[in-house]
Amino acid sequence: MDKAAKKFLFELLSTPSPTGFETPGQRVWTKYIGAFADRVENDAYGTAWATLEGSAKKPRRIMIEAHADEIGYIVKHITKEGWLRIDRIGGSDTATARGRRLDILGDKGTVRGIIGNTAIHLRKDSLADEKAPKIHELYVDVGATSSAQVKKLGIRVGHPAVYSDAAEEFGEGRVVGRALDNRLGGFILAQVMARLSKRKPRSTVIAVNAVQEEIGGHGAKMVAHRLMPDVAIVLDVTHATDTPGIEHAVHGEVRLGGGPAITHGTCNHPQVIKRLLAVAEKKNIPIQHESSSRYSGTDTDVIFTVREGIPSALVSFPLRYMHSVVEMCDLRDVEQTIELLAAFIESVGEREEFGVKL
Repeated sequence: MDKAAKKFLFELLSTPSPTGFETPGQRVWTKYIGAFADRVENDAYGTAWATLEGSAKKPRRIMIEAHADEIGYIVKHITKEGWLRIDRIGGSDTATARGRRLDILGDKGTVRGIIGNTAIHLRKDSLADEKAPKIHELYVDVGATSSAQVKKLGIRVGHPAVYSDAAEEFGEGRVVGRALDNRLGGFILAQVMARLSKRKPRSTVIAVNAVQEEIGGHGAKMVAHRLMPDVAIVLDVTHATDTPGIEHAVHGEVRLGGGPAITHGTCNHPQVIKRLLAVAEKKNIPIQHESSSRYSGTDTDVIFTVREGIPSALVSFPLRYMHSVVEMCDLRDVEQTIELLAAFIESVGEREEFGVKL
């Protein structure tokens, strides 16, 4: 990874973009990817896409998609004493919330808050049956003593917040931090476009960074209906199940550093999967396998059913400690995913069809 790419990666990871409030991160992404595309566009809700026109006379239209949003919190109530009560944006984990620093995105800029944590000394009588707090039991301290002081800080009900923890390099070739799910996906899309812009593939490539995946894939559904590509590859994270206490019989087996994972079943089109596997074998890219018995839990679920149907497949890179402030990726998986997507796109011919033939 060169210096410019690394700088982009950490800027993207550090820019708060909770669901429904993705604009800051989208501006970082579009500014960078614009150098490798013929045009960059966005829709009314902030989903952005970059298009690289294919060299064929009648190019296929390939959409590669990731989601731009991260989990977080939103201010739900402000007490007269100046405490904030919050609700979840997406799948924020209340079990790890207490004692964490928050960045609240207020009208006057970012305000630091702390999710309160009653000292263990004062909880010792209830520790035996203590459970994770419910979201309404959490409170945020912003250093105020009244609701009037909170108002002066530029905070009101409806302002979003994210954990203040930044990403950092960790060990050999790994990155740890919040929002790797799925800002790393947006980074990978940009690197795929950077490589393809030098080689001019036959197909037209549309890299999409969609909003609101964490609450149902709304951005992906809107943009797929607008763009209606011939084939779509969705990029997201998957659980690395190589840490203690995870039962493989229940959650499958995926290793950090083991290469990208391809999902089989449900929304994943057999012919698209077949091509991905063939490309991976040709390029000596290690592949891990996952199954989807009912739904994938990603934007693929809302893309493949759009209009007449879009042949789609889910490619995932392993992530430890998902939906926490210490999400961990291995940059080898990131590089191999970039290689896989670029090679898939370059394999698609002018008259390529991925529909099932009966």
